[in-house]
Amino acid sequence: MHLSCVKTGANRLFDTISLWLLPAGLFFLLSALFLFPERSVQHKLYYALFSIPTLLALCLRPGEFKPLLREPLVQLFVLFAAIAIVSLGWSASDEGTSSLIKRPLHIFMLFAGMTLLVRHRLEALPPLLLASALVALFGTLPALVDFFQHPPTDQRLIGGGALDNPLLSSHLFGFFSIYWLVLCMTSRDLRVLAISGCALAVMGVLILATGSRTPLLAMTLAAIWLACLRRDGRAKLLLAGLVLAAVATVLLFGQMILERGSSLRFEIWRMALELISQRPLLGHGYGTPLTLDTSAGYTLSEPHNFALGVLYDVGLLGLLPWLGLLGYGLYSGWRNRANPLFVLASTLLMYGIAAGLTEGGGIMSRPKEHWFLLWIPLALLGALNIARRTGMLPQQVMQALAPEAARQLMANAHVIEEDGLGPKVLRLADGSFLKLFRRRRWLTSGSFNPYATRFANNSQQLVTLGFVAPRILGLYRLADDSTAVHYQPLPGHTLRQALEQAPSVEARQALTLRFGRYLAQLHEQGVYFRSLHLGNVLINEGELALIDVADMRILPSPLSLELRQRNLRHMQRYQQDRGWLFEAHVAQLLEGYADQASAPAVARLERHIQANRA
Repeated sequence: MHLSCVKTGANRLFDTISLWLLPAGLFFLLSALFLFPERSVQHKLYYALFSIPTLLALCLRPGEFKPLLREPLVQLFVLFAAIAIVSLGWSASDEGTSSLIKRPLHIFMLFAGMTLLVRHRLEALPPLLLASALVALFGTLPALVDFFQHPPTDQRLIGGGALDNPLLSSHLFGFFSIYWLVLCMTSRDLRVLAISGCALAVMGVLILATGSRTPLLAMTLAAIWLACLRRDGRAKLLLAGLVLAAVATVLLFGQMILERGSSLRFEIWRMALELISQRPLLGHGYGTPLTLDTSAGYTLSEPHNFALGVLYDVGLLGLLPWLGLLGYGLYSGWRNRANPLFVLASTLLMYGIAAGLTEGGGIMSRPKEHWFLLWIPLALLGALNIARRTGMLPQQVMQALAPEAARQLMANAHVIEEDGLGPKVLRLADGSFLKLFRRRRWLTSGSFNPYATRFANNSQQLVTLGFVAPRILGLYRLADDSTAVHYQPLPGHTLRQALEQAPSVEARQALTLRFGRYLAQLHEQGVYFRSLHLGNVLINEGELALIDVADMRILPSPLSLELRQRNLRHMQRYQQDRGWLFEAHVAQLLEGYADQASAPAVARLERHIQANRA
């Protein structure tokens, strides 16, 4: 009993970390610099809500290391970090060794935590990104208004919160500008397009107000990359918009941009290359201070180029895996360009690579603005790769279905189910099914995770877990903004029908025994089907399967005793099911459940049944 309680407690803690702490930690990593006046708050929140919980989750479930360490992006980062740590042997760093080692460990936890979040709470990622982008937008608007009302002496916007440098602020504005740009390119909802376009315009003004040219170059290259990924009508409009934006920027802000000259970039790079040439193969060592004495009378500690920073610290030996990280990240985005999340992550990475051409230098740091340029996009790409490889990422991508194509698809279809608004399930001419999901309100959970997508993703994950599920043929968004899932239905009849038609009591007992075993398998695999009753369970060639799998959650661990009990209460609402399962054949239900479930779960099930029979 003691070991069972420990295991149950560990499962609940792992679920809490994966489902709640990590989303909160990622949100504050993305938005803390806008919300709090001190940047140290971002560090503390990241450590407390993301890095340390991720480490704890990996300790609780070491098996999560396996898919993580099979990902090439993670392997390349580990190699890069190992070279950097080894270089501490000849580094002249002023900081303690333990402090320098913690930094790559925290970045590794970013990769690992992002993987846990994407694998176990993927549906939380889109609203989380939107919330962070809105915080960045509305958190900076007061500073923008004040900038125009009371222009600073240097004519450069910094922003609010913990932002203290216009160039670093521009990196964050550019990061979220890319988010709004990708949303403009991928959304089909006109209202979302309008809001995204307005937000993109505001973020563009913020970037221009910082007086920084680096994000302008980076956004241009990222937009070209995005257009190459999409290759549709909007991509052509985007390229045309780039030309117009470039002309407008030169006309309106040309003097401000040109009068700042080269900002000594060429002189800085020349001095950095001279120092790199002293130790080109191994570098000067991770954390070695860099001092560049410019002709302007001040010194700099960064070469204003990420690649030069890598070369200075770890030489050509460390540059190779670092370039491999960037190259494989872009390749992942290109290979999976049909998926909007891959499009977003790889476009953010392209933005970061382009920004790193004229900015930065520290190869690994505590959480700060530079993380937005490389580590956050790379961690997201790695997590998406792992989710795709392990079957946690939907294989089907939603496609727009034109009215004429929809009419052809539904020609000669037979209505299986309908409501006051029209058909809900259609049997098409070829025997496949089309299930329609209407959008009733604008801003709901279905806006981020449509029910058609849930149906397809749940079917895919059920198969991954070893259950029988419908084969998905397509996902569609219709002209009226409703969604549909096209699937091959499973042949057979419901368990309720089978019990009604059973020739004897013994046959009903055998069916109840099988259902008890199947119910336990669902619960032990973390499958919580809210609408579970005997009319939603199908007998398919001797195997049991679920119908209408959109209304389902698949948790990382076996269901808690409370969720199991809630599942039972739903089934007890149906009088016929209640009579068969919880009265006439309760012994067979408990026997089948005990074949797969733990003793405490069986005991709780038995107590629940007895309490409801009393």
